Amino acid sequence: MPGVAVLPQGVGYGITLGIGFFFSLLMIGISWVFNRYSGTKSNSAEEFTSASKSVKPGLIAAGIVSAWTWAATLLQSSAVGYKFGISGPWWYAAGACVQVMLFSMNASKLKKHAPDAHTFLEVIGARWGNVAHLTFLFFGLLTNIIVSSMLILGGSAVVNDISGMPTLAACFLIPVSVCVYVFFGGIRAALFCDYVHTAILLCFILIFMFTAYATSDKIGSPGAMYDLLEKAAERAPVNGNADGSYLTMRSVNGLIFGVINLIGNFGTVFCDQSYWQRAVASKPSTAVKAFTLGGVSWFAVPFAMATTMGLTAVALTDHPDFPGYPSPLSPTEVTAGLPAPAAASALLGKTGATLMLVVLFLAVVSTSAAEMVAVSNIATFDIYKRYVNPKAEGRQILMVSKGTIVLYALIMGILGTIWYYIGIGMGYLYLLMGCIIGSAVAPVALAIMSTRANKWGCVGGAWGGLCAGLIAWLVTTATLNDGELSIATTGADYPMLAGNLASLGTGLIVSVVTTLIWPENCDFALVQEKIRSASGKSGPIFVEKGVSPESPSSSMDGSDPTTKKEDGADSSPKEVGDATVREEGAEIVLADTGESLHDLDKAFRFAAYFSVTLAVILLVLIPLPLFFTSYIFTKGGFTGWVTVGFIWVFFSICAVVIYPIVESRKALGKIFAAMWADIRGKRGQPVM
Repeated sequence: MPGVAVLPQGVGYGITLGIGFFFSLLMIGISWVFNRYSGTKSNSAEEFTSASKSVKPGLIAAGIVSAWTWAATLLQSSAVGYKFGISGPWWYAAGACVQVMLFSMNASKLKKHAPDAHTFLEVIGARWGNVAHLTFLFFGLLTNIIVSSMLILGGSAVVNDISGMPTLAACFLIPVSVCVYVFFGGIRAALFCDYVHTAILLCFILIFMFTAYATSDKIGSPGAMYDLLEKAAERAPVNGNADGSYLTMRSVNGLIFGVINLIGNFGTVFCDQSYWQRAVASKPSTAVKAFTLGGVSWFAVPFAMATTMGLTAVALTDHPDFPGYPSPLSPTEVTAGLPAPAAASALLGKTGATLMLVVLFLAVVSTSAAEMVAVSNIATFDIYKRYVNPKAEGRQILMVSKGTIVLYALIMGILGTIWYYIGIGMGYLYLLMGCIIGSAVAPVALAIMSTRANKWGCVGGAWGGLCAGLIAWLVTTATLNDGELSIATTGADYPMLAGNLASLGTGLIVSVVTTLIWPENCDFALVQEKIRSASGKSGPIFVEKGVSPESPSSSMDGSDPTTKKEDGADSSPKEVGDATVREEGAEIVLADTGESLHDLDKAFRFAAYFSVTLAVILLVLIPLPLFFTSYIFTKGGFTGWVTVGFIWVFFSICAVVIYPIVESRKALGKIFAAMWADIRGKRGQPVM
């Protein structure tokens, strides 16, 4: 953004450090309350790393919205709205929403096939051994590195642009402030902080929306925005759009971005442990509900934000209050994600700049926290416990987990500094990520969901897809630019599109074809036994409903109590699918939680039908007819489009702000009652 910083450096430092340490205190407070009143102990390894696998769906959904709201969600979505018009926000939101919806199927199968797992890599290691485990460990950590880099790059660029705070200082202070609060609370307290992040984020989006479309004297209504966008198109038509208009879905470059966005975000959901972590922390019966609710709610964030801030940046480019007036934003500034902060400053001056800085920092904080927890769990369970100290327990696991959080905070700062000096911005990495990690998407999904997946096909598909993606990306760049390879040429749309398609397509084709030709026969009960044994647990994994899940070793005669019926009749176990049952028609449940396998299968079917249907609606039925008919919105049509954004934001508030309180009202009531008893000198007992 050209021109002088809107806010003084002190504000940048204050927000960067102040918000981080505020949430540190909030995290410590939440952990103390739960330790004292709920019976949970944040200093236990299981509670710190997985919240004892007991979190309700509303809170998980809020955590999904928070973790999936990157700096790019606010900045890149607005940037493509600025470049392509209304198609940009739609393709960003739809192209990154369906992955979370489809991931609900993974979450369901994880809870059925490996309910004791802490990471998705544990399942792959137990199923296929070290070669496959190391392969997907590489892709998992690479995903975390790419996501973390984008967070730091986007956050530091905007902090520097708005307040003048040095970029290098922001690169290190942002992860440090996040590290402090993640260190103390673990994933349960992090989810509560995510809830606060999500509530503030949605409220701030509404402030920007009502300002732009209702109260601002610069715009003030959808009709006024429509008129300003028409004038902007007359002044500078959009290349590749129908009639050069900002008010059409007929945008060739917007569609290309949509495909890149769709492919890249499959990798950053399916290969990112932070989403698996939320599946691990959720209750088995509600994991699907949490992911579907979170995915639908998240759609409103980039769609509403970019339809407001991206289009506002276009509409007010020639307004005297626009930062850097009369100069427009340069391509480098657009790539850095600066249309949104420019629009905020033009709409609300210093107030808007401050709100934008706060909401951006909240997005960076929440996702950085999720990445730190994800990396710490991978380092703990898939590196330290698997390869260094298989007998590690409680205190050792907690020490490694917390140590990794501190180390990774430092690594995040170093990564941001390296990318900054190289000259690579957030937008470049966002387009590139699918070329690098897209090849692992299908193999990871098959490894968790399919009993027939071929080990070497999935491993080969991941590595082959990576090579194919990089080759297609660089060869296309060289072909279109007379052999010139630079940041500018390699970051163009067509090379990125070629690389993304080659990476995802190769991984998908190789893993699926080999599975169809040479299917394996995996018994996930055996996989789960390995994971359970590594976790130090004993006893049966599956039991008949109503039968005590005691360990065989606890039986005085040495027999397995789960093979006895109360009337003493013969009930020898037999293998059916991936659960041990005693008689035809018996209802089998997970021994630890009592969750019915039938209910988990039912949840999987719902996830499949719902997510696929929604994907078809969002990616095909709505945008493609508008694209192929070259429809340009009328003023009334655009008003309706904006109204949908308002409605969706209010729905999201109901789903991930109000609903979590409603579903936990009894537990919260008991906690507050116990706290009140404490205040009166009558210490309450744990209530949950």
